[in-house]
Amino acid sequence: MDRHDVNWEGYWIATTTPFKADGSLDQTALREGLRLYADQGIQGLLINGTSGEWFSQSVGERQLVAEIAVEELKGTIPLVIGCTTFTASESGVLAKHAETIGADGVLSTPPPYCVPSSREIVKFFSDLSEYVTIPLMVYNWARGTNVEIDHETAIHLSKIRNVVALKDSTANRDQMIKTLECVVRDVRVFAPFISKHGHAALTGIGGDGNIDGGPTAASFGVKYYKNVQHSNSDAAISIADDYCNLMSRLIRPDWSGIFATPQSQYKACMNLMGQPGGYPRLPLLPVDEADTLKALRDVLASSGLITSDKD
Repeated sequence: MDRHDVNWEGYWIATTTPFKADGSLDQTALREGLRLYADQGIQGLLINGTSGEWFSQSVGERQLVAEIAVEELKGTIPLVIGCTTFTASESGVLAKHAETIGADGVLSTPPPYCVPSSREIVKFFSDLSEYVTIPLMVYNWARGTNVEIDHETAIHLSKIRNVVALKDSTANRDQMIKTLECVVRDVRVFAPFISKHGHAALTGIGGDGNIDGGPTAASFGVKYYKNVQHSNSDAAISIADDYCNLMSRLIRPDWSGIFATPQSQYKACMNLMGQPGGYPRLPLLPVDEADTLKALRDVLASSGLITSDKD
């Protein structure tokens, strides 16, 4: 199995998981959000990734969220289920469940916290791959795991039987390009491609898409990839400039949020845009300070995503 066995490409969203003020899962808002993503023209969804706050959910909750996603959108767009845990056996339980309910693929980072070596990362994904027959996406997320998947490790991972894609969320652009060059012929590569430099990489080396946290920039991302896919470079680069202008005022280069923890910030933006963002779950806190909400509102309004208070 390799990149040619899946049609994963374009602009994807790593979905948020809406909770109620009391911390319980808001299933109604979750369903509304999933339908919203599909209606926006998003080309694939990652469920229970970092943006989905997998770390504060029980196994049962993670399985329920996955089941709701498949129930709502099976057969419409690709659905990849996040299965990150601390061991391959724990991740395997979630991966096997995802396959059973009809998900299109599964994803995991290397085990968080323990900072595994390259050899240990390869062993983890090799073991995880034995639990399922569906495609597996590797997630390089150094901000969350404190370990980078470098190009040499990525080459080894690309040889695992059902690894078909890499979500490369490194903050190191040079490393991203080197990894892209080494593995794009074998696996789909999702990386920060919505920029002038990203466009040059897509058209010069290859690559497949972005997986953004939350839907804040979806209107830009969807249009960008439509233009890329139709070779409309000038239009794509113009949209990328607008996208970068927005994201630079929300997310720092190291992927931290400017106004709040990214997950809390995504949900605040969704709520301001009239979308079902809901609340984050502890230990994360909602964005409820008036000054911060006003600053977020101003950023969204200046990018044309909501109406300005002055209008």
